[in-house]
Amino acid sequence: MAKQWIQEMTSSPSFKKGAFSAQAQRAGKTTAAFARDVLAPGSRASATTKRRARLAQTFGKIRRRNA
Repeated sequence: MAKQWIQEMTSSPSFKKGAFSAQAQRAGKTTAAFARDVLAPGSRASATTKRRARLAQTFGKIRRRNA
């Protein structure tokens, strides 16, 4: 079930693959650390960045579960 929504979402033309990891790299952090900082209370990140952070955390959970 999870695989289906991920494939549909990632094949969407609005999905920008690598955008969040590029933001994290520019900030000098790992993707996981950047996601934690973005989702922390009081963060001034944009709504798009917060959405990407939640998605990055979800992908990380799925990857750990499948490993």
